Order: sequence, then structure tokens, then C-alpha cells
Amino acid sequence: MIEVKNLTKHYSLLESPAVKDVSFCAKEGKITILLGPNGAGKSTTIKSIVNLLNYQGEINICGYPNSSLEAKKSFGYVPEVPVLYDLLTVDETIHFIGKSYRLQNYGKTAEEYLELFDLTKQRKKLAKELSKGMRQKLSMLLALLIQPKALLVDEPMVGLDPASIEAVLQLFVRLKEAGTSILISTHIIDVVNEIWDCAYIMQQGEIVREIHRGEEGSETLKQIFFETTAEEKA
Repeated sequence: MIEVKNLTKHYSLLESPAVKDVSFCAKEGKITILLGPNGAGKSTTIKSIVNLLNYQGEINICGYPNSSLEAKKSFGYVPEVPVLYDLLTVDETIHFIGKSYRLQNYGKTAEEYLELFDLTKQRKKLAKELSKGMRQKLSMLLALLIQPKALLVDEPMVGLDPASIEAVLQLFVRLKEAGTSILISTHIIDVVNEIWDCAYIMQQGEIVREIHRGEEGSETLKQIFFETTAEEKA
């Protein structure tokens, strides 16, 4: 579970907060979507969850403060722009993460994801030699290598081809069914339309709407998003 309670972040005391009193929860066995136009506060919220910013409020992962070792052991994060070790090969990167987290038998898990993400033939390549899509896949593999109980993914489909997008969507569903908490931040709403369970819409640093699957009626999540953000802007 990823719990955000009363999150507030000021970048400058002379300006309005980038995020103001935001609270939401990504529950176990659910796919939760975080939506919002540019400048809504999504990036600040994500960086706070990952503990890259100082902030006011409380953020817990699987019941532990997000800054704790216990939380980090249970938490996987896939950033929008992959952060990799450019001078390590795919295999070397996997071994580095596996040994850093002191994972047991991570090789089997790695092989499964190498095949799923079509990276088997790339395993001897340096990270810097990979295409944008391949870098994204490797970033996702590393987050999943620890078999996280909570997963945060920022724009997961960037750079992926249609077949890879479908494979990733099916993977998210399998992880959800296994009890993983999944929080996805994305602009590509149509892609997640079939898999989301709960969605939070941000506007001007606040959560302005919470929707659960079954409450949307005849509208799509995309339609609800545009209606909500247009109303708030007006």
C-alpha cells in the first residue's frame, strides 16, 4: 500500500504550494491512476513518495515511512526517464541491483523479465547502447526484480511499441492479482482505460476528484478527466 497523508510542498515561501494537503491511497491488489494536466503537482507528488524532496505530511509504503529501509525493500519505482548505469551491460546492471538488495535467487526472476521485455538478445549491450524503449524496459525490469509489494510507475508506456505496451498492461494485471499495490501516473489515459481500479485527478496542486471503477457510468475515464479539469479551470 502507498499512503499519502496531508502532503504539502512549498518550493518557495513567497509562492503558492506546488502541492497542498494532498491525501490518497493506492491499495493492495488495485491499480490506482494519478492524473492531472501539466503543472497540477503530479511530479512533485511522485518525487515526494520516492523521498527525493523535503515536504510536510506523511507518506507510508506498506505501513512504513517512505524513508525507512523497510519501505525501500518493498518498493519499486519506474521513473519517466530511466536512470541507468550507462557503462554497465544489461546483465551487469541486473547483478548490481540483485546484490545491492541482497536478493535470493534473483537470476530466475531476471530471466523471466528479460524474456517478457524481449531483452534477452540485449543482455551483453551497455545501457547507453540501448534504444529509448529498451532503456525503459530495463528500468522496469530493475524495479520488478525485487518483487515489490508496492510499485510506482511514471509514464510507463513512453517509447514502447504496441506489442510491448500490451505486455506491460497484462503484467500490471498479473501483479495486481498477486496483491501488489500499483500507482501509475500517466497522460495516456486511453491506454489504462481497461485496467484501472481507482483514479485521482489533480489540479492546481490538489486532488479534485476520486473515482472508483463502476462509478464512471457511461463516461470513460478520459471524458471524466477533461470534464473535471475544465470545470476546475473555469
